[in-house]
Amino acid sequence: MKANRSRPIVCRSEKKKEKSMMKNVEWKPDGQSGVPLYKQIIHYIRGKIARGEWPIGYKIPPERTLAEQFGVNRSTVTNAFAELAAEGLIEGKRGSGTRVINNTWTLLAASAPPDWRAYVEAGAHRPNLSMIQRINEAEFVPGTIRLGTGEMSPDMFPSEMMALVLERTARVMRPLGYEEPLGLYELREAVSQHVRLFGIQASPSAILIVSGALQALHFISIGLLPRGSAILLEKPSYLCSMRVFQSTGIRLAGIPEIKKPEMIPARLSHYKHKHEAALLYTIPSFHNPTGKVMSEEARQQLMLSCEHERLPIIEDDVYGELWLDEKPPASLKARDKNGLVLYIGSLSKTLSPGLRIGWIIGPEPVIRRLADIKMQTDYGSSSLSQWVAKEWLTSGLYGEHLTRIREQLRTRREMALTVLEKYMKGLADWEAPAGGFYVWLRLLIAPPLQKLFESALRQGVLLNPGNIYDPGERERLRISYAYASPAEFEEGVRRLARLLIEAGRKKQ
Repeated sequence: MKANRSRPIVCRSEKKKEKSMMKNVEWKPDGQSGVPLYKQIIHYIRGKIARGEWPIGYKIPPERTLAEQFGVNRSTVTNAFAELAAEGLIEGKRGSGTRVINNTWTLLAASAPPDWRAYVEAGAHRPNLSMIQRINEAEFVPGTIRLGTGEMSPDMFPSEMMALVLERTARVMRPLGYEEPLGLYELREAVSQHVRLFGIQASPSAILIVSGALQALHFISIGLLPRGSAILLEKPSYLCSMRVFQSTGIRLAGIPEIKKPEMIPARLSHYKHKHEAALLYTIPSFHNPTGKVMSEEARQQLMLSCEHERLPIIEDDVYGELWLDEKPPASLKARDKNGLVLYIGSLSKTLSPGLRIGWIIGPEPVIRRLADIKMQTDYGSSSLSQWVAKEWLTSGLYGEHLTRIREQLRTRREMALTVLEKYMKGLADWEAPAGGFYVWLRLLIAPPLQKLFESALRQGVLLNPGNIYDPGERERLRISYAYASPAEFEEGVRRLARLLIEAGRKKQ
């Protein structure tokens, strides 16, 4: 198997992307105004250009897309474009669309302004996958049923508990200055006590507070690995949906599923040497996107093999506390006697993503190196969020909250399985997850995932296709029972089933 260089999944239709980008536009012409509609559109576009929001080189969404968004006839937009072109602000070319070619200042100035499009395309950080960008945008379109969102429903947010925590925090916190490089000491001490509950021994000096697991991965990519390095990961993997490692020149090498623990040593050694891998990334508990749990035997074999191969591990355990039936086996970090594992934890999945609080646990020299990068990047996570997180962990309320969340997630999981049985039987198969958020759905009738994604979005249903987690995946969807309300979840699955049935009929 050749190294997976995680080539971006390119959206075939630029028009579709532009249409999605315009769904949340902040303005529409006023039909009750005495000003002609095309004149209002001219004023709007001229303002965008004058303020630099649409810089020179910017590709304007097509006339048809704007007409749909503005609720006007296409001819109205055509008239507006014609006048803007006559002013020398825009220019349309067959095959390449309409772009901004001047602004009101350049028409008066002797020299041309910078070409911001060239800067955007030259940036070192690679853009997100096209489909991920569209998912991120569509999540905020009102009325969209979010069947794949990896976040707890707003209905599950502990508002009363948070109010109590904020009240207590206000009484004990110091003035909100910058915290020390590793993060608020009181919070690191609280994290140290918290992870001890599931077998991890870590002093505060071996803990770095970060703004979520993604920032932890970013720091590892720029602070510990040279360009050209390879990271081994399971196929599929959450990491494939992110550009954090690829932007620093790191290669992602996927390992096919290892079904028998006794096969791990040979398989790991083979891929490690084949790709000259520097690290292994894994989510042992309630894997994203598959929801699977690594067995006790597999964890033992993995630790022994990585110790033998001198292969460090990044253990992503952000779902580990969301067990629904029984606790998962002890984490890899709880077994670590040689400083082999960098452990990532977070409050984003269990409490609130908006707090932006997570942590890395590892050898002190590594933690100090990452702390230095943290200070260079943002001079520390929010002091207020750190004090709030400390109060949650030390007050006993976090444990109460987890108990309630597990109960709610169990109910939602059973609801989801009932709905899938009702609508998707014969269209897909799946396994019941033991925790976390996700059902890894395998479609028995599998139209192209890009086409299914577009069709579902037109029906108001947002999907997370499997090919964002493995570019070679053609028949999987990540379904989340954590975000959409039960009524929304059922309606979303019903619409999805209808699309699959229609696709099956067309194949016959």
